Amino acid sequence: MKTFDITIPVTEASFEELSPEQQTLVTLARKATFRSYAPYSKFSVGAAILLDNGEMLSGSNQENAAYPSGTCAERTTAFYAHSTYPDAKFKTIAIAARGTDGKELDSPISPCGACRQVLLEYETLAGADVPVILAGAGRCFTFPSVKSLLPYCFSEF
Repeated sequence: MKTFDITIPVTEASFEELSPEQQTLVTLARKATFRSYAPYSKFSVGAAILLDNGEMLSGSNQENAAYPSGTCAERTTAFYAHSTYPDAKFKTIAIAARGTDGKELDSPISPCGACRQVLLEYETLAGADVPVILAGAGRCFTFPSVKSLLPYCFSEF
């Protein structure tokens, strides 16, 4: 038997340390949290995706009384981006959240497993790594790819 560790590189930065393009994407994700429909959890999430055609699209979580009929921000945004620009490839993704108190979370949150798998499919379609920026009020984490968030992922389509 053999035991080994999985190491994932993560860059931690303040918002000001991000590139202008990354700052714009994070700002769109943060603004999207205010379009969230979260009357049950009171937890608002926004996501923004940069496409290789230069377009930036955003979306938010949408809850429903018939749980689990709602959709996370990441999937809302991914499906919207691909249905709007089916030939464009995902280039970068940013995610932000506000807690039940209505304030942006100090530390970043990470996508759920279902969202990771959906985003991985679009990364596979892109044919290249798609960096993921997880934004908190106090710091941002940048992962080099969606796959880095989902080791041993299901990637054969």
